[in-house]
Amino acid sequence: MAMDLPPLSEEDGSGPGSKMTLKKYFVKALHRLQKGPGYTYRELLVWYCDNTNTHGPKRIIREGPKKKAVWFFLTLLFASLVVWQWGILVRSYLSYNVTASLAIGFKSMTFPAVTICSASPFKYSKVKNRLKDVDSLTQAALERLLLSGPQNGTAAPPANATENLNLDLWRKMPLVVIAESEGADPVVIDILGNSSSVSGGLPNFSSATTSDASKFKLAVKLCSKNGTRCAYRNFTSAAQAVTEWYVLQSTSIFSRMSMKEKEEAGYQRNDMILACLYGARPCNFSRNFSQLYHPDHGNCYIFNWGMEEKPLISSNPGAEFGLKLILDINQTDYLPFLTSTAGARLMLHEQKSFPFLKDEGIFAMAGTETSIGVMVDELKRLEYPYNDCTVNGSDIDVQNLYENYLEVQAVQEEVKSCANCTSNGTEGSSAKSQFRTMYSIQACLRSCFQRQMVDICQCAHAAFPRPTRADYCNNDDYPDWAYCYSTLRGSLEHRQYCIESCKETCNNTQYKMTISMADWPSEASEDWIFRILSYERDKSETITLNRSGIIKLNIYFQEYNYRTISEAASTTIVWLLSSLGGQFGFWMGGSVLCLIEFGEIIIDFLWITILKLIGWCKGVKQRRAEAPGPETALPTVGRRVEGHTNRAFQEEGAAENPEEEEEEEEACEPGTPPPNYDSLRVSPPDVGDLDSDGEASISEQQRA
Repeated sequence: MAMDLPPLSEEDGSGPGSKMTLKKYFVKALHRLQKGPGYTYRELLVWYCDNTNTHGPKRIIREGPKKKAVWFFLTLLFASLVVWQWGILVRSYLSYNVTASLAIGFKSMTFPAVTICSASPFKYSKVKNRLKDVDSLTQAALERLLLSGPQNGTAAPPANATENLNLDLWRKMPLVVIAESEGADPVVIDILGNSSSVSGGLPNFSSATTSDASKFKLAVKLCSKNGTRCAYRNFTSAAQAVTEWYVLQSTSIFSRMSMKEKEEAGYQRNDMILACLYGARPCNFSRNFSQLYHPDHGNCYIFNWGMEEKPLISSNPGAEFGLKLILDINQTDYLPFLTSTAGARLMLHEQKSFPFLKDEGIFAMAGTETSIGVMVDELKRLEYPYNDCTVNGSDIDVQNLYENYLEVQAVQEEVKSCANCTSNGTEGSSAKSQFRTMYSIQACLRSCFQRQMVDICQCAHAAFPRPTRADYCNNDDYPDWAYCYSTLRGSLEHRQYCIESCKETCNNTQYKMTISMADWPSEASEDWIFRILSYERDKSETITLNRSGIIKLNIYFQEYNYRTISEAASTTIVWLLSSLGGQFGFWMGGSVLCLIEFGEIIIDFLWITILKLIGWCKGVKQRRAEAPGPETALPTVGRRVEGHTNRAFQEEGAAENPEEEEEEEEACEPGTPPPNYDSLRVSPPDVGDLDSDGEASISEQQRA
């Protein structure tokens, strides 16, 4: 038996009555929007002052005339103070000031990465043949400078003095002397020229007085490819000029060497690192050390770099728990004209960061024991907009050429050593693609300079990583590269561009070092120490080491704590809201609801204004439609009568062409003509016989 369901009532919201109610509600809401608030401006203002929760406006409409003026002045004054204080608070918030806090902690710390290099990039015995021509030119230039003087300067150099020299290499980048005299133009003298242009020959820099030496300047002459533009790099000392000239010449020569040849010509790990201890345990060279070819120092060895293995942790301070190294720099095999400093170049830095030893490295002197106590400072800066810094360099427009430095080195070595390899040669480079170095501002600045070097000089400098599809600069393929490089390096505009393009890192770890040195080994113990170290390295019973090449290093945490310097925003959104509310509540006694009420009255004010504008526009359109124009004005009754009785009558302004007027009359619809007043005259009709309908008819005869 089926049960009949009761009909749906209107109360459940699903019947037709509910739909009508909903429809009426929406219709009323639409009418409300169309009608507006229903107030005038005065009524709206009075309603707001009477209903708002702010204290001042109520007293304005409820008090007498005198108090009303006082309360109006006070309300306006305090409202102005609130707006003024709000402006100050918002401006303080938008300044994005920060506060720095210092925290000292105690925990197990990661031991820093330690990069160790020799001061000389190559062994002279390995590259002597490549530098033969440059060394000969340098030696001849030094002899010419030292032997020239007033006593023998007038004599020209022997005719065969430059026969065995590569003068083509010299002419591309010569050393010159600039002689200055009052009232005359400077005279440029080529050091290795066959004749002297000035009486007295080249000046004797070793015996010249200060006043005489100031008249002569030694410079490197750099010219463009066609020789139309030349620049002179002046130096105050002949040693500086010769070193700079030799650096430019050797850079061109070393740029043609492959990566494998450079690594073979540098100092090898077994020859350089004689002993290593970390935490009183022997080091594992294959796991703890990573080899890196540095453009300035050749083969470098990085301890605890963290590329292949996890970084080592130090749990105790003191020299006994740090890193101990014994090095042999073998300075007797240094490049004589390129490296004038003897020692080991080392640097402490973060894991996976590229070591820029020229900027942040320190020297360890030969024949000494150098102890380095380390303290760690961690810097944590806030990101934009509080600081103009970057987290990982992803927001920098400059491509970081040091990011894939190891991968680029591996690819260059594989391409040059295996020209016919296909797919097998890419496995090593893909394996090294994970070894990416972190971003640093030094890497960004050098990458920016290298990019400008490629764009302007059309080649890459050998001291920086090479971009893709670019060749290293050399004297043969790019004869004017030295002139372009010198001009670019001295350009303030290009340096400023790189400074503005690069940013500091937001998070950084700095290592503060305390360095102390002592002679090592002592005179009493140097015999047996050198004998043991010589036997361990060379398996020789004779001593192959000496004090001029031996170095001992001790690197350890000086204190077992670290300092963290972090930044925090001094003004936050919570501070801003609380400050705004405090000022508003103090001066006006208001709250957030008062602001909502004020927003409501502003909306009603705008709505009333919109409705008034719409009504005014409609009124203007209606008045324009009702006002007749001069062409559409209705004719008077006299004109219509005259036009009906007098066919020759024409109104003023009528068309002169009667054909056009006839066309206009035919086009117009006929209207009701005015009555013919002559037809209103009464005449007695003739009464005839009535027809069948009882109506009188006029006989045809009488009509005739």
